[in-house]
Amino acid sequence: KMDEVARLVTLYANEPLSVWITGESGTGKELVAQALHLLSRKAASPFNAVNCAALSSTLMDSELFGHQRGAFTGAMADHVGHFERAKDGTVFLDEIASLSPDGQAKMLRVLEERKIRRVGDAVMRDVHCRIIVATHQDLTADVANGAFRNDLLHRVAGLVIHIPPLRDRLEDLEVLVPHLL
Repeated sequence: KMDEVARLVTLYANEPLSVWITGESGTGKELVAQALHLLSRKAASPFNAVNCAALSSTLMDSELFGHQRGAFTGAMADHVGHFERAKDGTVFLDEIASLSPDGQAKMLRVLEERKIRRVGDAVMRDVHCRIIVATHQDLTADVANGAFRNDLLHRVAGLVIHIPPLRDRLEDLEVLVPHLL
């Protein structure tokens, strides 16, 4: 089963579309995202992993898009966000389902326009990075119950890789156990 995942990683590595990685917690979604990045033409550029579940709605804009000095209380210096820091590399958005509705709208805008604006800045900046997203939740079900935007799902699910849980690939234990020990 992991041979199919590896085949898809190799196949999708240089595709310009966003990739949605699905699978239960602990299946290795970030490792697959890193493999996609390392096998791509973007490998020499940064790989920025962001845990969306750890971003409060007040921190999200600053962390992802950056901010200008003086944009808010405590903004003592300019801050470059994950998208700008990635340059031509990859931004991996883990647990994208945890983004607030406002955060989802902002992410959709980034994916559509390929531009960001730092908090407190009037300048729009081009975004050339590849976006890979992951979640252990079923985004299709989240769309059906109104918890996730359908248009955002279509943008992030250009290509899909599903990682099966270890219980469905017990043959991998033979390799994993000695490695972990």
